[in-house]
Amino acid sequence: MVRINQPQKKRRPRTCVGCGAESAKRELMRIVRTPEGVVRFDATGKANGRGAYVCAAAECIAAAKKKKALERALKSEIPDTLYDELLAVCCSE
Repeated sequence: MVRINQPQKKRRPRTCVGCGAESAKRELMRIVRTPEGVVRFDATGKANGRGAYVCAAAECIAAAKKKKALERALKSEIPDTLYDELLAVCCSE
């Protein structure tokens, strides 16, 4: 049996909503709006829903909050507690 080489999927880098830098998916933190409308941090990167990415740096999280970039990307209100959670996660790494 002869196998024909099938094209592999090209992995596109994700873009940080805070600084605009492109990085691999595993280097960024994913924030997801679930189908129920709940906005939360997705540590696994596999949760169902609309996702947005931000660098694991306090500067990027602050920029995303100031520009309301997460709100635009997820088309939803973002609670301040989520920003606090993201800062805690990025500073603990």
